[in-house]
Amino acid sequence: SSAAAPAAAAAQRVRPPARPSREAAAPAVGYRGWSSLADWRAGSGEGIRVEAGARPGVVISRPAGTADYTDPHTGTTAAWEYATWTSPVHTLPHPATEAIVSWNARTPAGTWIQAELKGTYSDGTDTPWYVMGRWASGDGADSIRRTSVDDQSDGKSSVWTDTFAIDAPATGLRLASYRLRLTLYRRPGSGLTPTVWRVGAMGSDVPDRFEVPASAPGLAGGRELAVPRYSQEIHKGQYPEYDNGGEAWCSPTSSQMIIEYWGRRPTAADLAWVNPDYADPQVCHAARHTFDYQYQGCGNWPFNAAYAATYRDLQGVVTRLGSLNDAEKLIAAGIPVITSQSFLKEELTGAGYGTAGHLMTVIGFTADGDVIANDPASADNAAVRHVYKRREFENIWLRTKRYNAQGKVVSGSGGVCYLYFPARPTASQRRALLELGIR
Repeated sequence: SSAAAPAAAAAQRVRPPARPSREAAAPAVGYRGWSSLADWRAGSGEGIRVEAGARPGVVISRPAGTADYTDPHTGTTAAWEYATWTSPVHTLPHPATEAIVSWNARTPAGTWIQAELKGTYSDGTDTPWYVMGRWASGDGADSIRRTSVDDQSDGKSSVWTDTFAIDAPATGLRLASYRLRLTLYRRPGSGLTPTVWRVGAMGSDVPDRFEVPASAPGLAGGRELAVPRYSQEIHKGQYPEYDNGGEAWCSPTSSQMIIEYWGRRPTAADLAWVNPDYADPQVCHAARHTFDYQYQGCGNWPFNAAYAATYRDLQGVVTRLGSLNDAEKLIAAGIPVITSQSFLKEELTGAGYGTAGHLMTVIGFTADGDVIANDPASADNAAVRHVYKRREFENIWLRTKRYNAQGKVVSGSGGVCYLYFPARPTASQRRALLELGIR
């Protein structure tokens, strides 16, 4: 049922609850990305070439070496040539309890990339290099299975699927700075190369809170974007190998709505594998191409952003927003916002379900400031558009703690969102993104 449908999307991200607090301190969130020619040249490379052009990026020049990789999901061991790019150290303006790395890349068949983070704590010690994702856009026999990496911890921090987290924030320990490292892989002797156009990380210190301060309706009142409406529910039972089928596909369904809002879509050849009897085959395609073989789900946040960026001149970023006012600025500039939230049925009037983790798309605001959302957990495409009460929506999205149906304290996303936007945004879009640190 819809009630249980999106639960898988966040279930494995739930961490042990910290001490509950109702104070409403302002969240400290900062995204830092590397995407310009100057950004790429500021890093250090081994076997890498920086490519100029409309979308500057890094590619393999002369491989730095060869390494074996045993794919845990196929059992296959293969040799791969590789090259690396490492960012300069980024000192966080607000030391962080969490960080999420996201990237935009092209990986021709027979190539893939790995993204890593290495940080320095506020006590002066360093984290190990944490793998934040091993990614390829495809899943053919000549590539790897895209995957997160479990069981990474140093006793002070851990990686939970796609999120770096300080284990005990109450001690005051924080992530003070970090570097990102990209490793680009290809078959030995191949002339192919991945291209990475953007890599970045969102670092945040969002206080534990069951409630967030209410924001006053802002400048997007009465604005609604023309976003296609797709239901995940009409895909129930389809391709259960991808996260048990459509009833768990909130994330890729939301991603596909926004990709098509920007005028991009898969080709007929891309969709040739989908059963022709299925409606909206592009949603099945999105599920397959966001699937994380370790997490066993389609709700890996950076994998969704990376999927969006496989479409021509689209960028994807995972970050956090501080309030619905931030979302209103984006909507006013024509940029929809995919939000991650969890709630009991009675906490979101009109939803008709409760969920341990669910993605939906904010496409506008009513004149009164209520949220207009395309909610994929709807009976069919025609039912996808909802108007949700501003106060309820803001609270379930931005809080970090909540009580589940059993009365147990569990985590909330703390304002996580995906933003997809053109490689060459308009002036107003660029301004709205810059206010969030995205350039």
